[in-house]
Amino acid sequence: MKREQTRSEARGETVWDASALLVLLQREPGWRSLEERLARGAMSAVNLSEVAAKLSDAGGASEAVREVLGGLPLKIVDFTADQAHRAAALRRETRRLGLSLGDRACLALGQSLAVPVITADRSWLELDLGTPIELVRPRG
Repeated sequence: MKREQTRSEARGETVWDASALLVLLQREPGWRSLEERLARGAMSAVNLSEVAAKLSDAGGASEAVREVLGGLPLKIVDFTADQAHRAAALRRETRRLGLSLGDRACLALGQSLAVPVITADRSWLELDLGTPIELVRPRG
């Protein structure tokens, strides 16, 4: 995976939640809509860790998981102090929906880059944080 450190390099892109990448990797409903967007996406290192853990939990060997994720063109963004503070500030507004630190890290990155966030978590559509949220899975 490519490393992404500057705001300007990710402008006009999308930030991916762990759930969105898992939809793509596991070819769940909605995965085809993500395939062509992967190379223009960014993800927090926190969410990368979540995906790696889920793949590991499903029986993936550590090196195999690293190889699969490392082969993706998704830009990985380090979790910065600014994003940590943004994620903390989001806790009050997202607690009622049960959003995790990883979820808030994703939203914080979307805020800091001023780009839409892609998720498979339908409850995020209830949020009004000023960050556009795109749902991967079709309604129904």
